[in-house]
Amino acid sequence: MSCPICGKPTAAEYRPFCSRRCADVDLGRWLTESYRIPAETDEPGEEDPDAEDPPPKAH
Repeated sequence: MSCPICGKPTAAEYRPFCSRRCADVDLGRWLTESYRIPAETDEPGEEDPDAEDPPPKAH
């Protein structure tokens, strides 16, 4: 198995990484949201949580 960050062989104490550095690089990517799981919101009943509410209608 190779390190997913740099491709070197893994070290047992940092598995699946080769070193503390690569483990920290991976953690940093998660914390800065560089890794994302795409989500589809096209299904009925689902709303985009980032979408703004429409302005209220004037009467």
